[in-house]
Amino acid sequence: MAPAGTSAGREAAAATTDPTGLPGTPSAAPAARPHRPDPRLYQIAILAGLVLFGVTRLDFEVAPLRIGLVLAACLATQWIGMRLTGQRGFDPKSPLISALGLAMLLRTDSEAAMVFAAVITIAAKFVLRVNGKHVFNPTNFSLVAMMLLGWGWVSPGQWGSVAFFAFLLACLGGLVVNRAARSDVTYAFLASYMGIVFGRALWLGEPLAIPLHHLQNGAFLIFTFFMISDPRTTPDSRPGRVLFACAVAATAAWITFGLHRTNGLLWALAALSLTTPLIDRLLPGRRHRWGFTRATEPAPPARGLAEALARARAVRGATRPGTPFPGRIVPLLSAAHAVRGTSERSPS
Repeated sequence: MAPAGTSAGREAAAATTDPTGLPGTPSAAPAARPHRPDPRLYQIAILAGLVLFGVTRLDFEVAPLRIGLVLAACLATQWIGMRLTGQRGFDPKSPLISALGLAMLLRTDSEAAMVFAAVITIAAKFVLRVNGKHVFNPTNFSLVAMMLLGWGWVSPGQWGSVAFFAFLLACLGGLVVNRAARSDVTYAFLASYMGIVFGRALWLGEPLAIPLHHLQNGAFLIFTFFMISDPRTTPDSRPGRVLFACAVAATAAWITFGLHRTNGLLWALAALSLTTPLIDRLLPGRRHRWGFTRATEPAPPARGLAEALARARAVRGATRPGTPFPGRIVPLLSAAHAVRGTSERSPS
């Protein structure tokens, strides 16, 4: 063992010293983990490729000018919203996903209506919020709003079997490659909605070609992998997300088969998104934050509280009679820093 006064001894002591300066306290900093790419980059690549292929090969009936207007309006609204809310920097990934999904699904009679839809898509994230979370999936909110206003309609996304299955494989590949921490809502929705659709067909004696045709459209895939799976608008806890997904599936089936209305998935998600704050209250969980993985997410409150209590014990020892004044300062500052860090790490 190296003597304490040598360089090796000082390095060994530093390795077992907390960053706040308290000797003998193990550092709480997590070990470095390999950086995992942002899953939104994969989503943008999928959607952008599909838009390009659809315009050039599938006749999406949307002019490149309108796609450009939607992209520009979404990015500009995101930038303005971040400036008005005092946020630094600019992250274009989320508005790009919303803009590409909107360009594929929304059909209007004018460019002005497309620009309006793009603006409210992003503006809703900054305006319609509860407890720091925006309530609605941006693209879903805009599509429902345009249908309610009578200014647009939704493309069913009948792209043909080849394009459909290629897009399906790309979406499933995204779940595997990115190992999305919140893919449980996608699996729960697929299982429950497909169970209802196929169960209804068996109950009525319909051939399986009918439910397969019902599911074989691009709008269903975009909804499943890019709307209901939005981690910023789904419940925080896993039980809450599974409950939410099953409720959306049941409500969508009722609207589609019971009320005989089109776009049942969109109406169901918009209506049940209002229940997310209640689900979060009844079934609380860790709030999703882009840029954090399971290995790098902020520590839960219990861990931070334990750190604060450890420093409090150090403060009690440092404030005993006879302790030199300089020896009291570092523990006191360390404890204050720990308490502040605990409150900042707590899920909001």
